[in-house]
Amino acid sequence: MNNEISNEIRSQVLIDALPYIQRYNDKIVVIKYGGNAMTNEELKNAVMSDIVLLNLVGLKTVLVHGGGPEINEMLWRVGIESKFINGLRYTDEATVDIVKMVLAGKVNKELVSHLSLHGGKALGLCGIDGNMLMCEKLESEPDLGFVGEIKEVNTTPITDALERGYIPVIATVACDEKGQTYNVNADTAAARIAAELRAENLILMTDIAGLLKDKDDTQTLIPKVQVSEVPFMKRQGIISGGMIPKIDCCVEAVRRGVKKTCIIDGRVPHSILIELMSSQGIGTQFV
Repeated sequence: MNNEISNEIRSQVLIDALPYIQRYNDKIVVIKYGGNAMTNEELKNAVMSDIVLLNLVGLKTVLVHGGGPEINEMLWRVGIESKFINGLRYTDEATVDIVKMVLAGKVNKELVSHLSLHGGKALGLCGIDGNMLMCEKLESEPDLGFVGEIKEVNTTPITDALERGYIPVIATVACDEKGQTYNVNADTAAARIAAELRAENLILMTDIAGLLKDKDDTQTLIPKVQVSEVPFMKRQGIISGGMIPKIDCCVEAVRRGVKKTCIIDGRVPHSILIELMSSQGIGTQFV
């Protein structure tokens, strides 16, 4: 009897997923991967298996990643202090070399390897490859050093990989016209890449449930936000602190043509599947 119930539940789950598989078939979904889901091995395996599954059922998945903890660790090893200004990493000449080495080398290739172990075909790229992300120095006060502002996105390396059945895995380092390397915020890069690809969905994985009316109460999750409501929510203090730049990225992506953006809790196993393959989703959608 229990086995019959179990089989019924399994079949219903697959049936319920069918409309979403049909909806996203041959569509591009950009996932910004970071936070605890990137450092916890169990969560990492869940993310990798989710992405491979989505790719196999017809979604064109693009994975954009940061690697803050790994960068911090390497800087500590070589005796350089990690310094942040308004949530962005201060990046001097020595630090930008570490960022490029860790993101485009260590982290990027480890993610490609993880996807391969789960049966996926992945291709590791960074913003410098094929002039994918062209940027200039981000002008700010105080100065952030070699932190870049994206001026142009060349999607050809990404679309070429997608057309050949690969999952592009993109590290967010970029360069300017003179070849100077810059560190680029991963949320910002994911939003611009999603916009230029005219993605169906942009998903930002974080260490919070989504946008909350009360930041200390997960029961106050706001499931859907119209981008026109965002300025009011900022004035009300609902959107504040570290959520401001993330939500600004979501708003920018929608205004540039992405159908929907989502902030989801990467600490929940298989949160990507729950977001894409269910009517309720799991975090906050911006439309």
